[in-house]
Amino acid sequence: MTSAQLAYLFPYVASLTLSLGVLVYAYRQRHAQGAQAFVVYVGGQTLWVFGFILELVTPNLALKIFWDGVQWVAGAASLVAFPIFAVQYTEFRLKNSRQLFHFSLIVPSVLFFMLLTDFQYHWIYARPELIVSGPFSELKYEFTAFVYFYAAYSYGMILTAILIVAQRFFRPHNLYRAQVVTIILGFLVPVFGTILPILSVRLIPQRDPAPLTIGVGNLIIAWGLFRFRLFQVVPVGRDRVFEEMVDPVVILDRGNTIVDINRAMLDLLGRTAADTVGQSAKLVFNDFPIPIKLFTDVSHARTEAHFQVESKMVHYELSVWPLIDHNHQITGRVYVCHDITAMKELEGDLRKLNLALEQRVQLRTRELAEAYDTTLEGWARTLELKDRETEGHSRRVTETTLKVARALKIPEDEIIHIHRGALLHDIGKMAIPDEILHKTGPFTAEERAVMQKHPEIAYELLRQIPYLFKALDIPYCHHERWDGSGYPRGLKGRAIPLAARIFAVVDVWDAVQSDRPYNQRWSKENTVAYLKEQAGILFDPYVLDVFLRLVERGEI
Repeated sequence: MTSAQLAYLFPYVASLTLSLGVLVYAYRQRHAQGAQAFVVYVGGQTLWVFGFILELVTPNLALKIFWDGVQWVAGAASLVAFPIFAVQYTEFRLKNSRQLFHFSLIVPSVLFFMLLTDFQYHWIYARPELIVSGPFSELKYEFTAFVYFYAAYSYGMILTAILIVAQRFFRPHNLYRAQVVTIILGFLVPVFGTILPILSVRLIPQRDPAPLTIGVGNLIIAWGLFRFRLFQVVPVGRDRVFEEMVDPVVILDRGNTIVDINRAMLDLLGRTAADTVGQSAKLVFNDFPIPIKLFTDVSHARTEAHFQVESKMVHYELSVWPLIDHNHQITGRVYVCHDITAMKELEGDLRKLNLALEQRVQLRTRELAEAYDTTLEGWARTLELKDRETEGHSRRVTETTLKVARALKIPEDEIIHIHRGALLHDIGKMAIPDEILHKTGPFTAEERAVMQKHPEIAYELLRQIPYLFKALDIPYCHHERWDGSGYPRGLKGRAIPLAARIFAVVDVWDAVQSDRPYNQRWSKENTVAYLKEQAGILFDPYVLDVFLRLVERGEI
């Protein structure tokens, strides 16, 4: 083969190489949407260029006709694959797609039959001959009626497929629009190259433009594969997304007419698209449990609805969103119904669990409180065992103090601490020496000073215990007096905690009415008279008044 022949073949070999590269890349992406059909399309083109090169270098007429026939078959494969690619890549909704595919095989099958029988009937190759017009001889034959028919059929199929791809141009993302333009250009350029020989037009002398335009078209496709990631970022048809949504969706126009509705909503309605599209939403959804008809005149809305389906309660959340045109006018509304039954059931389970946990916490709290109070009562009894003259005193003053506190409308959460403080009012005496604690006669000044330390001892003992900190008022302050003459801090008036003011009255009441070695029991009348005399001196007048009213009613 001469250098002139090699130079002549170089553009065609380059086109073949480029087509093979695109074929290999597409095959590696064969699992992408539409990629398998694209592999067949590019494979047909690659075989076409290969057959063209072999036809060109073959000097024999019969062999040239054979390789030209290979080009016909390869082109038919690309012709069948291109519409399939267009439908799959764009997810174009096509009714009776299987039947249409079989129908599209009829003409290529007829072509294949005519190629096999052409040596007898010359359906395609009419008066074939060899013409030397360059480095290689060329096959020339007259175009028959079938050739023109097949060309018209092919261009019709290609135009249809390009229109299917082109309708995806109107998408909101530039990447997808660039993909569509790249695909259309990559397919149109080879078509343009096949039209020229039919019209006997050659842009380059002694050159067949068809294989060259196939190379250019595949170069465009190759650029798109890398630049716009044709098989890596594949557009998913929005119609398919809309139909496959689990959430029921309906779209209304400005006049509240149903313009689109997905399968999930139709299933929920129990109707077909023919019964709903074009109908008034207020009529279609009149008895619908989700209140769509109540939100046909709003821009945005969100609400919940529930209804019974067989034996189960179903919950839905309805969201309404407006469709806005370029003039910022509402052209319609989208209604999305989201099934929130599982969430509601989970919320119910969580509420039950929280309630059960709360009840367990309350039970445990009560048990702990009872254990604490039992412990405190044990401490009080221990103190009474040490000071037998005051046996029963802690229980009595505690009960009476609580009666007065409730009469004063003190909240129950504070009465708990008053109860504990009353039980432990003399806990500081645990540190007082027995010879002072059990002394039957009057105290000396030194002994009295030691005895008066028991409130401070109680404070130091109890303040380290967190749950008893709020109960310190009585053990620490029950010997404070209204006029400030008490101990250990000499508090006066309302500076004395209320619980301590209450207990001071109750403590004196119980003490003077109990028989003690150093004190005879007072009568009730004498006790009342004494308390009244000390109102505003030792005791809070208001607390004393409430206390005496309880005494008069016999509640103390």
